[in-house]
Amino acid sequence: MFRRTFWFTTGVAAGVWATTKVNRKIKQLTPEHLAVTAANKAIEAGGRLKDRAVDFALEVRDNMARREAELGDALGLNAPVDRELPAPRSYAVIENRNNPKYVEGPAQKPTHQTYPTYPYNRNEDH
Repeated sequence: MFRRTFWFTTGVAAGVWATTKVNRKIKQLTPEHLAVTAANKAIEAGGRLKDRAVDFALEVRDNMARREAELGDALGLNAPVDRELPAPRSYAVIENRNNPKYVEGPAQKPTHQTYPTYPYNRNEDH
């Protein structure tokens, strides 16, 4: 009698376990659950990708700063700066000898018609 009861109870337990397992699997295969699962996995993958991208960007920034420092040292850009001001520049003065006030010698009345001369403006051509 105990043997039959034992096997009956074991069968019922196996049936309940199998039914529960099948029902869970059926719920997992519904379109709504599949969509939620796919969305969650996409969010997790996006988070992992974002973390890797941030790590990559930080690594690139560090390497870029290091390389700029190396180039600055090689070109002498990081050398100490002399605080003295440079000597003032001297500019050559160009005189317009066509101007009447620069006429040398006694002023003579021109024998032919003269027209006023104007400095060349390169913006007038365009």
